[in-house]
Amino acid sequence: MSEGIKDLNGENFDQAVNSGVALVDFWAPWCGPCKMQTPILESLADKVGDEVTLAKVNVDEGPEIAARYGVRSIPTLIVFKDGEVAQQFVGVKQEAELKQAIESAQ
Repeated sequence: MSEGIKDLNGENFDQAVNSGVALVDFWAPWCGPCKMQTPILESLADKVGDEVTLAKVNVDEGPEIAARYGVRSIPTLIVFKDGEVAQQFVGVKQEAELKQAIESAQ
């Protein structure tokens, strides 16, 4: 995983999304579309740098976080602004669409 993408769990999730803009990918290692989403996020991480938190939550390891946000299908990508859900996507999304969602949340 890219250095620009954080791995979140129950201990660090709230801190990661509570201030500023964060894009969180809810995924699982056995999910084919999730594997397609990862390189897109890695490319996005290189472009947005430190101004946005990019992170992943493994739903097998953090089912309580997924349940809190009603994640039923993966990949689900959620854009947070200061801890609140700004936008939510289900399925593989292209970099341009994710970048636009981040920019509108900033």
